[in-house]
Amino acid sequence: MKIRYALPALAAAAVLTLTGCVTNTEGTDRESTDTSGIKVDEAAAALLPADIKDSGELIIGTDASYPPNEYKDSEGNIVGWGVDLMDAVSARLGLEPKWEESGFDTIIPSIQGGKMNIGSSSFTDNAERQKTVDFVNFYEAGVLWAAPIDKEIDPNDACGHKVAVQSGTFQHTDELPAKSAECEAAGKEAIEIMPFEGQAEATNAVVLGQAEAFSADSPVTLDAINAQKDKIAASGEAFDVAPYGYALPKDSDLTKAVQAALQSLIDDGTYMEILTKAGVEDGAIDEATINAGS
Repeated sequence: MKIRYALPALAAAAVLTLTGCVTNTEGTDRESTDTSGIKVDEAAAALLPADIKDSGELIIGTDASYPPNEYKDSEGNIVGWGVDLMDAVSARLGLEPKWEESGFDTIIPSIQGGKMNIGSSSFTDNAERQKTVDFVNFYEAGVLWAAPIDKEIDPNDACGHKVAVQSGTFQHTDELPAKSAECEAAGKEAIEIMPFEGQAEATNAVVLGQAEAFSADSPVTLDAINAQKDKIAASGEAFDVAPYGYALPKDSDLTKAVQAALQSLIDDGTYMEILTKAGVEDGAIDEATINAGS
């Protein structure tokens, strides 16, 4: 992560007490989708680079702190519907998924450096990231804010407010800085952007009163609200819908292989089955695209 917000000692202790009960560990275990019966798509597998095909493995980087997409269960396993879908893509390619947990902002450099084959960590596909990696798009997610149930914050008028966010995400690098700049241009107070290493910490900041709201991808915010119904609620509606994408090396044959495998899962219904089981089917797509973000 690029920045870690420093909490006072007592508040940090409270965060440690709450972390895990808010969104992403004990009490939120979900049954994973069984991908053992997924058949290999020979046409998709034929597109794989020779070195990956010969290895029989797909090395996948993720920051497992973004429930319900990618997170750790009470036993420390990396789980989530995003994990289930990537496991299914791997199975369709005849590869064994090898998950490697990493800081969010280290995943793309690791792909560029050849340490990882692919990044599956709720990446928003945008033009800036496309300069360094290619994306196979697999979902459409919006931005959704949450705040204490009795203190709704307008995402379009958050000047002077404290807003928590997971460090390195679209909300941290693009959304909030742009909104804060608009505030200052209008002669108003800037937004106090509070980056945290994981989404659980950003959510906890609102629960504990350290922040007045948080901004995250819509499925993530809805999951956090569901876990803290008596404390937080949505602020406004979802906006700025954009595609999630798997991050891959630029101009790699692996991109075409992953696209073909994903499309195969879409066509036979496996894709929708995974999303529906997780309750996130509203963001489903019909076509696996490449670099559809702008």
